[in-house]
Amino acid sequence: MTGHDARPPLFGLSAQRLLWPGGQLEPGVVWIDPATGTIADVVRAGHGPAGTRPEDIAVRLVDLGDCTISPGFVDIHVHGGAGHQVNGDSPTQVAEALVSLAELHARHGTTSLLATTVSDSPARLAASVSGVARVARQPPRRAARVLGCNLEGPFISARRAGAHEPEAIRAPDLAELSRLLELGEGTVRVVTIAPEVDGAMALVAPCLDAGVAVALGHSDADFDTARAAFDAGASHVTHLFNAMAPFHHRHPGLAGAALLEGRVTLELICDLHHVHPGAIALAAQAASGRIVLVTDATPLAGMPPGRRRLGDVDVELVETRVVLATDRSTLAGSVLTMEHAVRHMVDATGMPLADALRAASATPMLIAGAPARGHGASRAGALEPGAPADLVVLDPDLEVVATIVAGAVAFARDQLLT
Repeated sequence: MTGHDARPPLFGLSAQRLLWPGGQLEPGVVWIDPATGTIADVVRAGHGPAGTRPEDIAVRLVDLGDCTISPGFVDIHVHGGAGHQVNGDSPTQVAEALVSLAELHARHGTTSLLATTVSDSPARLAASVSGVARVARQPPRRAARVLGCNLEGPFISARRAGAHEPEAIRAPDLAELSRLLELGEGTVRVVTIAPEVDGAMALVAPCLDAGVAVALGHSDADFDTARAAFDAGASHVTHLFNAMAPFHHRHPGLAGAALLEGRVTLELICDLHHVHPGAIALAAQAASGRIVLVTDATPLAGMPPGRRRLGDVDVELVETRVVLATDRSTLAGSVLTMEHAVRHMVDATGMPLADALRAASATPMLIAGAPARGHGASRAGALEPGAPADLVVLDPDLEVVATIVAGAVAFARDQLLT
């Protein structure tokens, strides 16, 4: 074989627990083809790809012992990390920031993410969407792949602004939405609206026509308004329970409508600050298979206590809580990582590990990856032949041991896979 014809050998990762496509956690081996960045095969322990023996072919097999191999985590709601945020003044600034934050989140098991904006000026949102599209076209090495953009605002309710700058929230504008979708070049994946705001429902059909998921959030919608929005095509809810009218037995609101609507996926921020463990467990039982774990991470993720900008406001890390610098009673995102979201989901609610892993991988990929043709991610979220080799390896304490993106090692503890 000449050097020109040579291709890297397959390599396999063996572990005591592998999340099989059927949902069971059992021993197995994931065989990865580095040349294509895809999974070559998923087999029982002791077998090579397609049933061959490892010793019969040119392969490298790493036995990870008492670990768990899962599809890589998919964080569809992340504003920043490592001191950087998604919102920016220019596409170049945004693209550079995305590389740094994607590297940080890869170290915590995230293999794909949606770069999420907050409400901002039209010019800065345009720059942000353009920068996200640039990175989505040219993925950075040793980092989570940026699948596209999640537009959280500006077409939301000022009454439920949360950490959004109230002056940046504005009336739904089809022309502005169309411009952002155009600048995104097919990479805008989610748009959050408040359906009770005048003109918001007129944005649903154009989003659906463009292959964009419509989420409800930062909203004061009542039960009937939320159900009407779901009937019109909204299919997702932004951080359930947060920045929406609280659930009441006589006024169940958006939260109640979402829990009852089987067509809708629901985000949960499992940092144990945003949602009480009891409410997390309630949602997990009421919406089994529809939960999407997200971080809502800010630029302070991976940083020491201090202040950073989120959009056009100052946010502050106080111990483990991110709050508005001007109002410490208002949560303003988090420093959560996906590995800790999974662990909290298991420890605080008793959810089976397999279910928590799906809530961090396969289920969010339904939102992020559905229109991802050409970005190599449409089959991500499952360990199956032909899918992108996006994997996370967890130790028995559910800490990340290694992260693999498109068949390449993005992170490995103690040089485990070098």
